[in-house]
Amino acid sequence: MFSQDTIFQYLVRAMVLFTAMPIHECAHGYVAYRLGDDTAYHQGRLTLNPFAHLDLLGGALLIFAGFGWAKPVQIDTRRFAHPQRDIAISALAGPVSNVLLALVVLIVFKLLLAFHVIYGILSINVSTVMVTMLNYMVVLNLYLAVFNMLPVPPLDGFKVFGSILPRKFYFFVLEYERYITIAVFLLIFNGFLRGPIQGVSMLIYQLLDLITRPLDWI
Repeated sequence: MFSQDTIFQYLVRAMVLFTAMPIHECAHGYVAYRLGDDTAYHQGRLTLNPFAHLDLLGGALLIFAGFGWAKPVQIDTRRFAHPQRDIAISALAGPVSNVLLALVVLIVFKLLLAFHVIYGILSINVSTVMVTMLNYMVVLNLYLAVFNMLPVPPLDGFKVFGSILPRKFYFFVLEYERYITIAVFLLIFNGFLRGPIQGVSMLIYQLLDLITRPLDWI
């Protein structure tokens, strides 16, 4: 049987799956669309409907393992005026959307906490659950942003940093993409990469906390 804490984690991860993932993929498609590629538009991917972006395996991993992926938005680089630059920008849009969503959720988290302290609008049990849920959503969004920025295929980070790699090395990495992907997942499952990813996530969390510090004065 699952403990209450485990079930709670699964529920929050499911919320992230149906909020952060659609925003992440829609951001890829929208930025690509603005840069000249309408592939995502014609495939119906410029939407926040989570079922348009859902990948069953990636979604299940997100809920039960804490990391995962959605169905990737297809991009036709031939439609870009500056392919190398524009693929990097459209790839960066996904992780940036996760950070911005984390910022919005953190603002809601702090406002809810402030109003509860001042006006007692929620019961202690409800406020504890809401605050814990929102804080975990912030952390998980940042974790996903950092995870996706790892400079290995097929993650967004490789598309961003790959734009500045020598073409010979870029295609060499792509040739061994399958093995690199397996190696990265093994490193995450055995915990080797979890520490660095969590460390960078916490640094971004501290930055967002600093940005929203005025809300702490309420």
